[in-house]
Amino acid sequence: MRAYTIVQVEVHDQRTYDAYRKDVLETIEAYGGRFLVRGGTMTVLEGAWAYPRTVVIEFPSRKDAESWYRSPAYQKILPLRLKAAKSNFIIIDGAA
Repeated sequence: MRAYTIVQVEVHDQRTYDAYRKDVLETIEAYGGRFLVRGGTMTVLEGAWAYPRTVVIEFPSRKDAESWYRSPAYQKILPLRLKAAKSNFIIIDGAA
């Protein structure tokens, strides 16, 4: 079953975030992941959406998504994102 990471992001250090973005795709692709949403224009129809940027990444399985997040390659660049932005980050299973 496919799994998705959904990340809400508010960037406060664009230069550091750009350094993170430069290297993140290679780490995602190594686990079969691909971006479905990477920012873009967003319209809030109901409720409040606290973060101006949303990222959705699709992985072949939850195991792949969790393995990517814990991989040495991603852990090496993760501090850049944590330094550059405030975020919420989840992994969620796709519909069966």
